[in-house]
Amino acid sequence: MGMDEIHEYLRIAEDAADKARRMFTEGLGAAPALHKGGGDYATEIDLQIESMLREQLAYTTGISVLGEEEGGVLRSDASWVVDPIDGTANFASGNPNCAVLISLVVDNQPVLSVTDIPLLDMRLTAREGSHVWLNDRQLPRLTDTPIVSNQVGVGAVGSDDTNRIPPDSRLRLVKELERTNMRPRISGSVGIDLAFVAQGIYEAAVSFSPHPWDNAAGVLLTRCAGAVVTDIDGQPWTLDSIGVIAGSPGAHERVLSTIKSIQ
Repeated sequence: MGMDEIHEYLRIAEDAADKARRMFTEGLGAAPALHKGGGDYATEIDLQIESMLREQLAYTTGISVLGEEEGGVLRSDASWVVDPIDGTANFASGNPNCAVLISLVVDNQPVLSVTDIPLLDMRLTAREGSHVWLNDRQLPRLTDTPIVSNQVGVGAVGSDDTNRIPPDSRLRLVKELERTNMRPRISGSVGIDLAFVAQGIYEAAVSFSPHPWDNAAGVLLTRCAGAVVTDIDGQPWTLDSIGVIAGSPGAHERVLSTIKSIQ
């Protein structure tokens, strides 16, 4: 897949994100419509946005879609991966930490991504090998900007979506990270956390999710921003990975070593 083609696909993804943002803001505060078990649910807006994204992306490009709400098949050549609302519980309560995540995956790796955060008026985009763009502004790479916050996003500690790092271990991780002088932040949205790393708001973030729709868009953003990005074992990240650690070299090492110390 050539760079010109990827550039055109990014334009198509942004057009779809424009429509998703309008649906998102109009439906803010929607009540649960579909309970998925384990305290997880979707609103009617989740379902409507994903349906629109599927139609828009698949019809325009001929590439199949894998989404959180309706599933799909992850093809070996190319697939769109979407999360219509990352942070649905936040969305349903009016908390601004929620986002629309869109990525194009080729050969098991994201090559373009859009993370749209309507309530914070942020849209981050990236193509493989490029810089990260925030709205219409190219962001500096993290290595060119000093980061002093020591903040680390830890997504959600209560969700039981994988046995690798169960909720009680995640709480221990939060406590142990504080001992390393990092400042854990629980946003309830993997997409938000990774977008904040790409901007230098957070120095690092850790996702415990095994789901590609949670991780893929933010993985590419943080890679393009110059962060160190691995799975939670410190191995190269792929769509089959459980979780993500992304951050500056020092922060990534602190998070990784802390995870190893609690296992």
